[in-house]
Amino acid sequence: MNRRQILACLPAMAAVPAALANTRSQDMFGPKARLKPAICAYSYRKELADKSLTYTDLVKIAVDNGIDGLDLTVYWFPNTSESFLMPLRRMAYINGVEIYSISVRTDFCNADAAKRRDQVRELMGWIDVASQLGAGHIRVFGGHAPKGYTEADAINWCVDSLIRASDYAGKRGVILGLENHGGITDHASKIIDVVNRVNSDYVGINLDTGNFSENAIPQIEKCLPYAVASQFKTMIAGAKPKEEVKADWDQLTAMFARSGYKGYLALEYEAPEPTATAMPRLLAELRGLCQKYSSK
Repeated sequence: MNRRQILACLPAMAAVPAALANTRSQDMFGPKARLKPAICAYSYRKELADKSLTYTDLVKIAVDNGIDGLDLTVYWFPNTSESFLMPLRRMAYINGVEIYSISVRTDFCNADAAKRRDQVRELMGWIDVASQLGAGHIRVFGGHAPKGYTEADAINWCVDSLIRASDYAGKRGVILGLENHGGITDHASKIIDVVNRVNSDYVGINLDTGNFSENAIPQIEKCLPYAVASQFKTMIAGAKPKEEVKADWDQLTAMFARSGYKGYLALEYEAPEPTATAMPRLLAELRGLCQKYSSK
């Protein structure tokens, strides 16, 4: 496309509805999927908590298993000083591993407006940490409606908080991925409504395949156009109420590919088998599926 053709397209691009701004715009460079395997640090929560494993060790695990990216759950960070963050960033870089995301706890459903503002300020601090690590994404939670208030109240608070946080995130080039994590995000229609109302290029869905409480497959499919990151689990909700079934990763990865998803699929392991034996096997499976479907 030459310059004249590009300029001719600009008015049409400007006319795109604002509601589309908060999707991944996956067709910007064509519909072909780009799927990359990653490790969610939460998979090693026991080892990180008891300090038998460090965040630097996660870089080595990624290298040893041929994994491209890390989603660093921050719960066990010793601190957020440069003396911790910069060596970790360097170690990842020189080993060809991308720290593409950090995962934090947030709750935007507090009835106290001052406490909600505190949550936004705290998230801004984590946005700075993500920027220091070179991560372009942060996983956030919405929250639950407190007693005495409606879900509509809680959703309004969450939308307002994310709008304010997204302004700051956009200045740092960091995308906020709201996770389907119960409460006001326990169903695809609810989390999509929140993301559409925030209407920001810097807010999308961190799509956790294992977190819907019922009938996961159609809900995952509805969320895919809004997904900016994803976490794969070994179990998902079945079609029957309270039914949990083994996740068909081939089916899920094919769904992501058909949607044109471009980004990481992070293994978030929560099953009983020790990570030492389970993770290498599961990471090999995930890596193979990413390779298989990235060419579709």
